[in-house]
Amino acid sequence: MANWNDPQPTRQGFGMPGATGALAGTTMDAGLRRHMLSIYNYMTSGVLLTGVVALLFSRGGADSPAAQVFANGGILAWVIILSPLAIVFAMSFGARKFSTGTLQAMFWGFATLMGLSLSTVLLVYTGSSVATAFFATAAAFAALSLFGYTTKRDLSGFGTFLIMGVVGLLVAMLINAFFPMPGLSLAISFIGVLIFAGLTAYDTQRLKNEYLSVQHMKLTNPNAVAAFPVGKMVIMGALSLYLDFINMFQFLLSFMGQRE
Repeated sequence: MANWNDPQPTRQGFGMPGATGALAGTTMDAGLRRHMLSIYNYMTSGVLLTGVVALLFSRGGADSPAAQVFANGGILAWVIILSPLAIVFAMSFGARKFSTGTLQAMFWGFATLMGLSLSTVLLVYTGSSVATAFFATAAAFAALSLFGYTTKRDLSGFGTFLIMGVVGLLVAMLINAFFPMPGLSLAISFIGVLIFAGLTAYDTQRLKNEYLSVQHMKLTNPNAVAAFPVGKMVIMGALSLYLDFINMFQFLLSFMGQRE
């Protein structure tokens, strides 16, 4: 789900040391593009790692390691299911304390564990359904992220509403787990797609503004951002977008997927 470590900075107009006018704008735009490209590279690599792990762990169908682990519902299954959530909370609340290398290792470990957890998707849904949902999610993610990057509209208030929606969604999912209702399940899937679609645009704009804000702070008070270098921003940004993508994929698959 969306990254809770959200300072919600606002974009300011500023230049770089020794640069003025068009040169300052060009320098800033180039730095922002490199920063966002690094985030997307991390995020995409994480999604690909998750997919490869899921394919390997579910290989063999009913005889696969995934089927054997999750069919029994033992402690190993719960460790695989809950470990990614634990890592997300650790990264979110300990980002300033952990080194960049530690955050990188945690991100790749998280992506691997998510692959083990999502391997059940390949056992429950048809291959064509999974492929359709994945490519639909990829297309929607690209369009929404582009919108978030280019729009002049401030999405910060919209993001607060969406995060509240995530909380409501979790409550609805918990209720549905104890009192299953087919209609509620369908509604949860549909609303989940909408919420994480919106969070994709919101998080993209937030990450863009976060970079610009940090660059501005470096000019006025370099020590204020020394404890949270750009490398950490890239990893935490990739985590946010990864969670948006994976959650949107899961809800879309639940909404439109066909079971085996």
